[in-house]
Amino acid sequence: MPRFALLIDYDGTPFSGWQRQAGQPSVQAAVEAAIRRLEPEAPGIAAAGRTDAGVHATGQVAHCDLAKDWDPFRLSEALNHHLRPQPVAVLRAARVAEDFHARFSATERRYLFRLVARRAPVTHDRGLVWQVQNALDLTAMRAGAAHLTGHHDFTTFRSSMCQSASPVKTLDEIGIESLPVPGGVEYRFRLRARSFLHNQVRSIVGTLERVGAGAWAPEDVRRALEARDRAACGPVCPPQGLYLTGVAYPADPFA
Repeated sequence: MPRFALLIDYDGTPFSGWQRQAGQPSVQAAVEAAIRRLEPEAPGIAAAGRTDAGVHATGQVAHCDLAKDWDPFRLSEALNHHLRPQPVAVLRAARVAEDFHARFSATERRYLFRLVARRAPVTHDRGLVWQVQNALDLTAMRAGAAHLTGHHDFTTFRSSMCQSASPVKTLDEIGIESLPVPGGVEYRFRLRARSFLHNQVRSIVGTLERVGAGAWAPEDVRRALEARDRAACGPVCPPQGLYLTGVAYPADPFA
């Protein structure tokens, strides 16, 4: 069967997450339903990241096996037709090798977290950012983040429900920038690693927000990491500011 990679963009607000769940709306189920409008016997699909409820994506990758050797452009157009009006879109489709796997072939995943600090409620970005009321100390957050890059035991920063075999991961980069928005400031956290633990990004951003607010010192982040204790973590931030923005492979399937 021909295998296709799909580059997928979605607003996670109305979904229980990426992964198919009985009785709950999911992004996976929406895409599979669209595929089965084209090929009723098509098998299930696999994705690079199982985003949680309320988490968004601008660069999710999934793969599917189809009976027909579709033209990739026509496949993406047909899937988008059947996905409407749900907030899910196939940006690109590409024919890939039979051994390509959206999850297991990935060499890097990239996430963005958007945090807006302003007194007035957000309007246009409601449901797409985490809002706090007061501006944060960017320099302090960057100093705290520096303790987390590299190869570490991230037990403190993973969910108690995480199913990963090991808490040890290599976090290649945490970049934090700020930009003005009407009435306030937006902080953008960009994280890059081969793979992440469950709730790792939200745990890190929630902790760094405490540093930016002055409740934690940057050095407290190092102490929390070294504690290897979930109780030492700062608050886990809400999901609506989190985006899966990209997945890398040895060869870009969409090049």
